[in-house]
Amino acid sequence: MNSMRRIVCFFLTTLFASHLFAQNTPLEIGQPAPEISLPQPDGTPFSLSSLQGKLVLIDFWATWCAPCVEEQPELKVLYDKYQKANPGKFEIVGVSLDKSKENWVKAIDRFKIDWIQVSDLMFWKSPVAKDYRIEELPFNILMDEQGTIIAINLHGKKLSDFISNYVR
Repeated sequence: MNSMRRIVCFFLTTLFASHLFAQNTPLEIGQPAPEISLPQPDGTPFSLSSLQGKLVLIDFWATWCAPCVEEQPELKVLYDKYQKANPGKFEIVGVSLDKSKENWVKAIDRFKIDWIQVSDLMFWKSPVAKDYRIEELPFNILMDEQGTIIAINLHGKKLSDFISNYVR
């Protein structure tokens, strides 16, 4: 019986350790972007995989994050520019790590955000935050037409230049 306990203990320890290791593996360029399935503000379900065939910027943000809020007007300029230049080829998905739907919806209205917005309003406990290994905000990922990560955490001019070079 003692050896059976050791085997079970070893198995459980190995299983736990492998799960822990898997959770800490960073996302890398060249990997497929993890699926995102979350509701939009009106409750309509959204799935990231529905955007296959488009260059997608996944923007993780929250209304309580000052740098995130400051970045929204810049994202609006990018969105408007590339939607006009390449209709249907570029999309932004804002993933909010807010807890308050009211604050989230007010910010969407205030910044005139007209790109896709989703959230489960679970703050840092959102499974999507875990899937994308979010440790700080703002954070973003660029995904190509096949759903592969092509850039991680670019902001400002670096983000604008990357998209500009990519869509040529």
